[in-house]
Amino acid sequence: MTKTYHLVGIGNAVVDVISQCEDTFLSEQGIEKGIMQLIERDRCEELYAAMGNRVMTPGGSVANTIAGAGALGLDAAFIGRVRDDTLGKFYADAMNNEGVAFVNPPVEGDELPTSRSMIFVSPDGERSLNTYLGTSSELSSADVPEETASAAQIMFLEGYLFDRDKGKTAFMEAARICRQSGGRVGLSISDPFCVERHREDFLNLIGNDLDFVIGNQDEICALFETDDLETAMARTAEICDLMVCTRGGDGVTVVQDNQRVDVPVETIVPVDATGAGDQFAAGFLFGLATGRDIEISARMGCICAGEVIRHIGPRPETNVLALLEDAGLV
Repeated sequence: MTKTYHLVGIGNAVVDVISQCEDTFLSEQGIEKGIMQLIERDRCEELYAAMGNRVMTPGGSVANTIAGAGALGLDAAFIGRVRDDTLGKFYADAMNNEGVAFVNPPVEGDELPTSRSMIFVSPDGERSLNTYLGTSSELSSADVPEETASAAQIMFLEGYLFDRDKGKTAFMEAARICRQSGGRVGLSISDPFCVERHREDFLNLIGNDLDFVIGNQDEICALFETDDLETAMARTAEICDLMVCTRGGDGVTVVQDNQRVDVPVETIVPVDATGAGDQFAAGFLFGLATGRDIEISARMGCICAGEVIRHIGPRPETNVLALLEDAGLV
């Protein structure tokens, strides 16, 4: 079967609202630095009002990855749920304008508004996310177009979807359709707290239903409740054909069929670390989709991550394909 899309993602469609702040602001607002917290609607409105200069961009972890892959030239699509309000229309238009097919029309008359995340960036580049899930948390199998899922060469799934039964069902349905059509399916682990909530499900998925998994060192360790990263990576690689672990300044480790590669990263003081993991995944999946080996794919991912942490916002602002060309990778 000829694939229509190199890459299809499914995840939360979230408008990111980004503002720079001092650490004292986080303390005053009761915001825990460096993590993602789910918040209710009232808290969302309160934090939005307290923000300084705002930068608004379509976000969501896997959506950022799909947008990054689209910027590299892949035929890409995203499955997500927004309302037909101002933010929802902004989100759908922005994704489509970035060259990514946003396949779900904004829902008319939804009771819940479009999801948004208030992201506060500290002087050290660390980001603290406060996310109101809104209508994206209502994503269900009814939002998964079979014609899109069956047309994916690679499908990338967001772990956060497991926080709701509807999302979990949509996730599994999309994976089933893709694999039955000959595609490859992988998981973005999302965060260590997500692993703690869904460890058994994740391990079952990784071991039985997925072709690859991408996570950072904390997420990979959380899968097996250990602080020993080498042990966690080895155990993950035992149950999954392709394991990718990002290790911050220590680089990236990829294991495929008992072949291991370790790729270093350039040391960069981040302007904003938002989206680093998402854009690494974009570069890596670009390599995978275009037939590169795991080392070249990982190097592509590192270049994409390096680009995004040099500016505010979770998506590329420069010609990332040109950066890969300059590095001799394409």
